Amino acid sequence: MTINGLIHSYGYIGVLIGTFVEGETTLLLAAFAAHQGYMELPYVMVAASIGSFCGDQSFFWLGRKRRRKTLFRHPLLAAKVAKAQTLMERYRAFLMLIFRFMYGLRTVIPFAIGMSRTPVLEFATFSAASSVVWAVLVGGTGYLFGNALENLFGDMRRYELVVLGVVAAIGAMVWAIYLYRRKKKAHFPSKNGH
Repeated sequence: MTINGLIHSYGYIGVLIGTFVEGETTLLLAAFAAHQGYMELPYVMVAASIGSFCGDQSFFWLGRKRRRKTLFRHPLLAAKVAKAQTLMERYRAFLMLIFRFMYGLRTVIPFAIGMSRTPVLEFATFSAASSVVWAVLVGGTGYLFGNALENLFGDMRRYELVVLGVVAAIGAMVWAIYLYRRKKKAHFPSKNGH
């Protein structure tokens, strides 16, 4: 099966699953693929919104149902949850709208909100709105990125595998750096305990 066939058969499901796990890289790649004509940008945005929303709900319910066990097993998470709770006390509604744009806290904040007394429907409403805005902004950026590359290099079909590989490599590198820093903090906590 060709790349074109794979994208047509599984592309939107891949976007949904990918944005559930790691958002920006997946959505940027899918939006670039939409620019190249392999997918439809509106459907990419819908799949990304759903995946991102489902990820939020998973962390929310993890916070609501298993907060003590999760915090006990992941002590570094406790400090981030405390920071998220402080932010929530001051900016609750605003935070529920923008948390997915806050790198380093975007999975922690739904968990912290789940630990609070925030009603399920309230969080789901804010999360749905935020997911749509995020998918449109990031998806639009990926599509414009494809347009800019095409203006710069001409017909991108000759370079699309290289571009997709570079974007995927950058996403993997960012993820690896994040995991490395997280592991390093776990082994070498700072002197003040943070």
